[in-house]
Amino acid sequence: MNPLVSRNSLLDDFFRDFTPGYFIKPLHGDTLPAQIKIDVKETEASYVVNAELPGVNKDEIHVGIDGNVVTLRAEVKQEDRQTEGEKVLRSERYYGAVSRSFQLPVEIDAAQAKAKYDNGVLALTLPKKAASSTRRLTVD
Repeated sequence: MNPLVSRNSLLDDFFRDFTPGYFIKPLHGDTLPAQIKIDVKETEASYVVNAELPGVNKDEIHVGIDGNVVTLRAEVKQEDRQTEGEKVLRSERYYGAVSRSFQLPVEIDAAQAKAKYDNGVLALTLPKKAASSTRRLTVD
């Protein structure tokens, strides 16, 4: 058993609910997820990656492929719109960037790779690069 109490324990929530004046949060206090959550599946010809990127505009998603290393990066920009006669008391949306890189066992054919973003999930189809045939050289 871990003797350390987690920072976001039930007691913290309890006291925060009953004593809100002592725990005032900044208007833009929430942060981006610490890491992009992914699922990786392998077929005979490719890898299929699903990455959770909720609340991200598809134009702000960047996917990089370098050999067998895949890098995902996303930026979230909060837009505060305030109309006349309106006052924002709290906004839990955020601004920032998050990225993640991971290595696959086989090189990826970047020219054939495909990406689709739907309902906060980025789906990547990453075909495996054809194994280069080795040939034996004759020594002269």
